[in-house]
Amino acid sequence: MTVDEVLAALADPMRRRVLDLIAARGECSATVLAAELPVTRQAVVKHLAVLEKAALVAGRRHGREVLYTVRPEALGTTARWMDHVAAEWDRRLAAIKRLAEES
Repeated sequence: MTVDEVLAALADPMRRRVLDLIAARGECSATVLAAELPVTRQAVVKHLAVLEKAALVAGRRHGREVLYTVRPEALGTTARWMDHVAAEWDRRLAAIKRLAEES
């Protein structure tokens, strides 16, 4: 999992919705998700594959179905990266402000 994969996966509103639904339920299948979304089960499966590749969800086989759960580690890693980028920009903007005030 890379930050780029996580951001790319989260860029799609439907994947964010899928992730939110799984988080709200704790665990669910593609069939359950498709029943609540305006897309087919096949589309949900494709979205889940992207989320799984980005390490945002994990699937485990339960009989004939695969149940998905949220993996928060990837979100935590991405959030820490975003905090680092934000802190760097804050530092740069503060330096620009100091220079502007000295002029």
